[in-house]
Amino acid sequence: MKIMKFGGTSVGKPERMHSVAQLITKDEESKIVVLSALSGTTNALVSIGDALAAGDRTLAKQHIDKLEAHYQQFIKELVTTDAAYQKAKSIVAEHFEFLNIILKISFSDALNKDILAQGELLSTKLFCVFLEEKGVSHALLPALEFMVIDSNDEPLLPLIKTRLAHSLEQHPGIKLFITQGYICRNARGEVDNLKRGGSDYTASLVAAACNASVCEIWTDIDGMHNNDPRIVKKTLPIEQLSFEEAAELAYFGAKILHPTCIWPAQQEKVPVKLLNTMQPEAAGTTIREEAGSVGVKAIAAKDGIIAINIKSSRMLLAYGFLRKIFEVFEKYRTSIDMITTSEVAVSVTIDNDVHLKQIVKELEPFGHITVEDQQSIVSVVGNEIAQTPDILSKLFETLAAVPVSMVSYGGSKHNISILVPSAYKTSTLQLLNKGLFGLE
Repeated sequence: MKIMKFGGTSVGKPERMHSVAQLITKDEESKIVVLSALSGTTNALVSIGDALAAGDRTLAKQHIDKLEAHYQQFIKELVTTDAAYQKAKSIVAEHFEFLNIILKISFSDALNKDILAQGELLSTKLFCVFLEEKGVSHALLPALEFMVIDSNDEPLLPLIKTRLAHSLEQHPGIKLFITQGYICRNARGEVDNLKRGGSDYTASLVAAACNASVCEIWTDIDGMHNNDPRIVKKTLPIEQLSFEEAAELAYFGAKILHPTCIWPAQQEKVPVKLLNTMQPEAAGTTIREEAGSVGVKAIAAKDGIIAINIKSSRMLLAYGFLRKIFEVFEKYRTSIDMITTSEVAVSVTIDNDVHLKQIVKELEPFGHITVEDQQSIVSVVGNEIAQTPDILSKLFETLAAVPVSMVSYGGSKHNISILVPSAYKTSTLQLLNKGLFGLE
């Protein structure tokens, strides 16, 4: 069983959906195809929810009408027969009837989750209409029947495995299945989601649940590159990464892959391939247990970082001091990205400012607190780079003109991270591209 996930840009236009159909019918291997919402749909649905939350039903209605017009035009170009068009038109009407009904209902978080689910429900149903028109044998597997999370928003993999197996058994003889990314049910049985990037997560969870031969993530980029191609002119594609290397790159800013995607596949040792829908012949990047080579492979950057510095002479030999600090962050469910310590100070970074004021207030009894926002973490990732000769000297020679305020080295043998002001992120990536890879 092969898992193939296609993102919003891969299905965002009728002709691209046609291309996806060609890709998934190239061979006879059984497949589960995971689809995101059409590009732009989730943002539009977020805008509808935001307008309703603000009590502006007129604005919400405008967003709904604009989105519906887009889908009406989409289906005209998606299918060619009148029978298929009528089916597609009925699906669009059904979902936009729901969106118009909610204009008369009291807004709630649960209702907002229902709103956000409409994108994936629409894309998969419309894609199935197109497959049916082309005579392609397939079955729709509703993700809401098997994708479940617990009260901590964590996926219940054993239960997903059982329910997915049951769903597949309902379609004997079928080799092609279509399902929704992103959406799921929570511990209360309500419609929920796996957050942004959740379709990657869905694909990896499905791959783990059915012990797939491979999990293919199809986007509009031909695999992972050694640097951010939006910022650096010359970049190189990476042929192979280990799960650990890929996880570091995804967490620290590589946009092609969501951080959550790695763990499920890694548990069942399912290879993950990053491929390009627009250039299906490109080799892409394969992520598996083996790294393939030693040394620096890629650089990634993560924005929106806040540094919190705690300075206190009382820290000296103070037993339990760090535990008390970490308990504050745990209380507000705020994860720490980087940490450095000395005898009189602790510095940590976070990427979520929702509870920043409360955290700072609770840290104040421990010492003098300073906060620096608009920071970026730049990570140099590769297999066993902590043991690579001269890596640190080369790194700091390259960044002599950059004000580096924190360094994380040794915590992972695959990653060296530095903290710089966000204003220096672009120059840092460009300097490292030249200093570590010899690319201008």
